[in-house]
Amino acid sequence: MTNLKKLDHPALEQLLAKLETDYKAVKLENLSLDMSRGKPGPDQLDLSDGLLDIVKSTDSLEVEEGIDIRNYGGVDGLNEMKALFADILKVSPNEVIIGGNSSLTIMHDTVARALLHGVVDSNTAWIKAPKIKFLCPSPGYDRHFSICESLNIEMITVDMLEDGPDMDAVEELVKEDASIKGIWCVPKYSNPEGTTYSDEVVDRLARMETKATDFRIFWDDAYTIHHLTDEPDQLKNILTACKQAKNPNRVFIFASTSKVTYPGSGVAAMAASEENITAIKKQLAVQTIGPDKINQLRHIRFFENAENLENHMKKHAEIIKPKFDKVLHVLESELGELQIASWKEPNGGYFISLNTLDGCANEVVALASEVGVKLTPAGATFPYGKDPKDRNIRIAPTFPTLAELETAIHVLCLCVKLASVKKLLQK
Repeated sequence: MTNLKKLDHPALEQLLAKLETDYKAVKLENLSLDMSRGKPGPDQLDLSDGLLDIVKSTDSLEVEEGIDIRNYGGVDGLNEMKALFADILKVSPNEVIIGGNSSLTIMHDTVARALLHGVVDSNTAWIKAPKIKFLCPSPGYDRHFSICESLNIEMITVDMLEDGPDMDAVEELVKEDASIKGIWCVPKYSNPEGTTYSDEVVDRLARMETKATDFRIFWDDAYTIHHLTDEPDQLKNILTACKQAKNPNRVFIFASTSKVTYPGSGVAAMAASEENITAIKKQLAVQTIGPDKINQLRHIRFFENAENLENHMKKHAEIIKPKFDKVLHVLESELGELQIASWKEPNGGYFISLNTLDGCANEVVALASEVGVKLTPAGATFPYGKDPKDRNIRIAPTFPTLAELETAIHVLCLCVKLASVKKLLQK
């Protein structure tokens, strides 16, 4: 089959009839497949089952600090856990705070604290301003957008380019508008595009002139060790770049083991300048008497060092790389010559970003849902759930089995073709 855009109406109508017949046949299969979230599959979770019995009641619970981890205290986490995350994020252990199991919780609380109290460079609490705005590179992570929407922060969409956010647009916006207080970034293997920011983008973010003296970069480095190849993308250190640009307090960095060990009981961390860390620790002391130190100890003993962690992540890649390859193979074989869709081939992360013809994404998701294949809602990768071109669909390949995934992607391709032909017939 060739470029569908070159077919005349009779040919398109003939193809539509065939596609509708195929669609009715799929509907009779009563499928129930879910690709709506980027969850690890059961075989990935099995990799971390050693966590469950690595700390026993008969073991010594002594840690570097010489404290009883069963008791209160340690608001910023265990030293050994800070050292492990410092190694992952290439920062100093003094620049790390350990939280609970979710980096999303830390991100939400960091924004909320800024609204209530401001940040180190603030003259007043953010919430006292008439309006607060965040820049949202898109397609992006829907849960970042949900935080803004729930806290009444206005979102401004910025296009994602091949090397990161459109920095010309970003620089122009932040230079003129003091109400823009932050930008969301997933800088490595971005959700959903799989993009890794270039060195130039990192440097421009670090040094750009901002009207707001307390502007912050919310750097969600969720996939920093989630490689799919033996030649992983390299990301320039944002904290170092900010220090060199004389903006050391500009960035908050977030990460977790949610997709490394167990999403339900991982360990999350935040990194920032020591001045930021000192201020946040004071605020945390009001919020909590300390995170789960026993869970931190589990992770410390399970991994021991960064080399073991790296080997653990290679096991993840061995499980999920075939799933990514399967999706890409089916997309290419089913849609490659039709000129009705495009997609990215990521070197890591958890998603594949698919673009349909403009105006087709919602229809594709609805068609797939009707035959039992659940996808992330169309528009979810944009602020307020509104994709201005109605074309982006986030594919999450990790949770289904390989057989389920192959079925789901074939159904997705059928729905893309069906929606595309209908759109072309409207012209």
